[in-house]
Amino acid sequence: MKAILWILLGCTVAFPAFGQDISLRHDLDGKALDALATLVLRFNDELKGKGRVVLQDSRGLEHRNVLPNLALLDPDDSMEFFGSLPRFRPLHEVMHDAGQKFEAAHFYPQVADAVDDASGRIQALPMALSLPVLFTNRAALRKAGLDPDKPARTWWELQKMAGEIYDHGGKCPLTTSRFAWIHSENVSMQAGEAMVTRVGNVNKVMANSMVNVKHLALLASWQKSRYFHYSGPGREGNRRFLSGECAMLTGESSLYADAKRAGIDVGMASLPYYDDVYAPKPADVLPDGAGLWVLAGHKKDEYKLVARFITFLMRPEVQKEWVHATSYLPMTPGAVTALRDSDIPKNLLDAAEKRLSVPHKGSTRARHGPIRDRLHEFIGEEVAFVWTSGRAAKEALDNAVRRVNEAIAPTVPSAKAVTTSRKR
Repeated sequence: MKAILWILLGCTVAFPAFGQDISLRHDLDGKALDALATLVLRFNDELKGKGRVVLQDSRGLEHRNVLPNLALLDPDDSMEFFGSLPRFRPLHEVMHDAGQKFEAAHFYPQVADAVDDASGRIQALPMALSLPVLFTNRAALRKAGLDPDKPARTWWELQKMAGEIYDHGGKCPLTTSRFAWIHSENVSMQAGEAMVTRVGNVNKVMANSMVNVKHLALLASWQKSRYFHYSGPGREGNRRFLSGECAMLTGESSLYADAKRAGIDVGMASLPYYDDVYAPKPADVLPDGAGLWVLAGHKKDEYKLVARFITFLMRPEVQKEWVHATSYLPMTPGAVTALRDSDIPKNLLDAAEKRLSVPHKGSTRARHGPIRDRLHEFIGEEVAFVWTSGRAAKEALDNAVRRVNEAIAPTVPSAKAVTTSRKR
């Protein structure tokens, strides 16, 4: 345990000289931090003094602008991690240059889709992904006279449940985390609406479709009725659910382990959907979350060690230990096979495998990069006016889409009159 503590502190005093150090920045705590520290210690032991991974906690770092080799983060959190928007190096490129076998086909299709580029190449290791789900505090539901074993299937059913909770004294029937992902991307996906479309040679964001406008307007009406409490664009809602303040939460599936540890009699159900749209696809939800990203600008030998660490994390037995401790999604079929002899219920593994195995051909999700970064940023900013000033849902989403499309539009050099003269 003492060795793990030294790793967490990034201390070099108690260690002999190592061949190569690489740093990994994170914001984990609890069981997830314990699991990562244990895996890092095991990897370092395998290197037998020829290298080492050192963990850095992003919180409280004095020099955030000194970039690590690796960062376990959602790119939405880049400013909090680095104080800037640094360049990431594509993982497939790092692995290729280091001679490590690494292909998108190794991953479940839906997992790869969460971190690949337009050509299907993996940009980061998708080791901390979740699915969007509906969490319920079963005790709060029983108090409101609701059956905790019959969760809401649609948003209309969820409205009725939230109303019952409020009528029975619940101060916060429903909150959410990661609004842009759960309440924009996934609502679009379930309704078969593209988030990003190609117009000529240019990508265009389409986050203001009819279903998105309807959904945001519905949530705004819930807020006025005290059924829904917006907590912020990030993970702020998690704390309110884990504290028992809010009875329900639309959030990421990995929170299940934290809810159990918090002593909540927690229920987890599929994300609600609209049954009044054409051919809804309620199961078509998008995995998302943190990946292990490689920072640009480091030395060749450091990237070789990064590649070895990635190969280590891809081992089925390592994934098994990580998934079991954190409740994150398994990355590969080998991980699910390894998890079959764990205490994770077979039906959950079957459901995860079924969803993650769905082909992603023709995917229209917003990929990591400028489009997704701006989409999440501007949706967060614009919907804030819906909650605080009563701005209309359509106006807010139209503004967000306009701002994203302006920000990602290719720059065209301005025409200038050029006068030339020729001496004769």
